[in-house]
Amino acid sequence: MDNEAWLICHALDCGIDRIHLRKPLATASQMEDIISQIPQRLHARLSVHSHHQLVERFPDLRIHLNARNPLPPVGLLTPFSRSCHSFEELTAYPRAEYSFLSPIFDSISKSGYSSAFTAEALERASRCRIINSSVIALGGVVPEYIPRLIELGFGGAAMLGCLWADLNLETIKKRIDAAIHYSQKR
Repeated sequence: MDNEAWLICHALDCGIDRIHLRKPLATASQMEDIISQIPQRLHARLSVHSHHQLVERFPDLRIHLNARNPLPPVGLLTPFSRSCHSFEELTAYPRAEYSFLSPIFDSISKSGYSSAFTAEALERASRCRIINSSVIALGGVVPEYIPRLIELGFGGAAMLGCLWADLNLETIKKRIDAAIHYSQKR
């Protein structure tokens, strides 16, 4: 995508806490090129889903573990995050700094990728503290859903399709502002 690094910087400067670089088809060189275009002051707010060896060149990066890359590099000292798709996965991997749980709602970016959890199952997981401050809701999240996610005890929400569906800068800023607004409603 043209101007990808610039868009990432813009989103971080607008208030997004962290950007995950999930590019399963990108080479290490392509990932390195994108990261090199982002000021070092922002690297600590980036997580890479692949090519974890890039932390050697960019030590402030965080890594994210997923089905394609399930184990952290040997000797990794930096905090990492993880993708989970069930409550069982969440409880099996307590070492992660935080974990994504998805899909909470029907996906915006992946057509036909439906929610994996009923409202009742989410409520039960919340009561049992499986959903807690180290669990981030992912999948179909729009700003208006954030108060409900906070009620359930999620530590945050990740937006993919909602944020990047329209690459107009004003639209991105409005969605970020809305997410921040709804995050502050308690």
